[in-house]
Amino acid sequence: MALIDTLARADADLAAGRIPMARTRLRGLVQAYPASAEVRRRLAEIYRLYGEPAQAGRWMYLEEDRDPVETAAFEDRYTLPARRMRALAWRGHESLAGSAFAEAQLTAVRTACAESLGRAVDWDTFTGEEEEPDTGGVRRFAGCAGTFLLVAAFVAIWVNGLIDLFD
Repeated sequence: MALIDTLARADADLAAGRIPMARTRLRGLVQAYPASAEVRRRLAEIYRLYGEPAQAGRWMYLEEDRDPVETAAFEDRYTLPARRMRALAWRGHESLAGSAFAEAQLTAVRTACAESLGRAVDWDTFTGEEEEPDTGGVRRFAGCAGTFLLVAAFVAIWVNGLIDLFD
């Protein structure tokens, strides 16, 4: 009953123009009902309204009638198999997918992830955090360098103003 009620609320939100609220409701439903093709389709429609093909492709990834452009955008955004596996938000065995195509997609993603990590993975215990490359070091350095330059420029302007004040 919760699924039907929440879908009805999401429809009411869409009808009233509350697209972010509908998206939030549907994202919650995907977590609660990961095998629901209806919820995933509706979420993909919301992201199409936002003009986000990668997210639309993410939620239609398990559907045979998916848009190839959206699928490519999803695969480009989530290039690593582990990131793709985490992005699909699936739980349970692939056999719960409801279609042979979806089962094959899920199996392919899980297998690619296991091969890239060099160990077996499953949908219920995989967090995906251990595979993330450490790009934070470069970002932290760039952020610190930018902050330092900003502070240095501010101090230089302030010192220049003090010198002009006493000249």
